[in-house]
Amino acid sequence: MARILVTGMSGAGKTTLLHELRRRGHQTVDTDYGGWEDHPGRWDETRMSSLLAEHDTIVVSGTVENQVLFYDRFEHIILLSAPVSVLLDRVRGRTNNPYGKTTRDQMEIREYAETVEPLLRRGATLEVDGTRPVNDLADVVEQLIRTH
Repeated sequence: MARILVTGMSGAGKTTLLHELRRRGHQTVDTDYGGWEDHPGRWDETRMSSLLAEHDTIVVSGTVENQVLFYDRFEHIILLSAPVSVLLDRVRGRTNNPYGKTTRDQMEIREYAETVEPLLRRGATLEVDGTRPVNDLADVVEQLIRTH
């Protein structure tokens, strides 16, 4: 049993990883969808607190300003990372999220990779290379769930 947060920059592969974990039968929540933010870039703290109180084992993904307030409620915080060139290629080609298509978005991703990712790295309990095959990434998460 483990509560796991998967965080990282746009295009790192968080949504793809959660889809694979869901396919394998794990409970997941992708906070980019479903109204998890009560203000742009901030989780609804009441809703997130309730989610984590209700589930002993869950994988949550997201990258928001106030996620650090919840770090003590996760057994593992995984930073999914990838080179900026990979992030940009992925966001340009994805069809499930419009963020990353504009020049402005892409400049923002570059800036966040320099300014936000180091903060995420400091809070992470594990950093995983997001360029690895999704099956390998899901195996890593499943191992954490089993061994906690």
